[in-house]
Amino acid sequence: MHASDLRPYLWMLSGCFWFSWMGLLAHGLKHSCDWQTMATARSVLAATFAALLAWSTGVRLVFAGPRALWFRSLAGSCSLVGTFYAITHLPVSDALTLTNTFPVWVALVSWPLAGEKPTLAVWGAVGCAVAGVAVTQGGSFSGFGLAHVAALCAAFFTAVAMLGLNRLKGIPSLAVVVHFSAVAAVAGGLAFFAFDRPIGNENATDPAVLLRLLGVGATAFVGQVFLTKAYRGGSPTKVSVVGLSQVVMVMAFEGLIDGRAFTAWQLVGTALVLGPTAYLMARERRVTKVTQPEAVME
Repeated sequence: MHASDLRPYLWMLSGCFWFSWMGLLAHGLKHSCDWQTMATARSVLAATFAALLAWSTGVRLVFAGPRALWFRSLAGSCSLVGTFYAITHLPVSDALTLTNTFPVWVALVSWPLAGEKPTLAVWGAVGCAVAGVAVTQGGSFSGFGLAHVAALCAAFFTAVAMLGLNRLKGIPSLAVVVHFSAVAAVAGGLAFFAFDRPIGNENATDPAVLLRLLGVGATAFVGQVFLTKAYRGGSPTKVSVVGLSQVVMVMAFEGLIDGRAFTAWQLVGTALVLGPTAYLMARERRVTKVTQPEAVME
């Protein structure tokens, strides 16, 4: 596969679709069990599904792995813990706005770590998309506490993890997913001792709660596979901008499921998010046609 074709961006859109459902399911559980339980269940189930699929398809798992694999898994685990903490301690709109600032971090961190100097067009797309997220979510933050810091830290560690993914070569995507999910499960377990648990898990054995937790793990697994393929096949900076479309997907699902109405400012923000995504995909298509005409015929 050529790294400059459209497939990484389509994989990222697919990953966003599944991660949107994961977020909605997790948000629905915020009053039923602790966020540590959700984070751990998400990781354990995703690792189990990925390991079973790897075993059935003959994919060899990697346990020790190169430094880049641990770089990705540890950073991704920190991001996962921060994200689940933020989602359950902030309004979802605030949490999404902060965690989706990760393209800015990718653009900043990819220069010293990956040697990829962002072009002016990429900087403009990142700025436009992040501004769109802020406008879409209203940009209203009442106070600034640990949950806000956790969301920003999650965005930073997401950027670091994505750069680690792009550096991985020769390791199957399923093996990467299993390794990350296993490390994240340990991180989720440690979070039980590091943070308070005000909700408790008395309702965790309820069939409806168990079914939702299963859905969180299943959607996370599918989304993780697509995300891994996207970041390994395309430019981290450009793929991360496409990932902002998850905010738009969540808005659409909320409108369809909960009948939520959106303001004019939210619609403007949606356009600002979709604009860079469409621009980057169209730009890649032009590059593919000019430099790799044979790829169009595949």
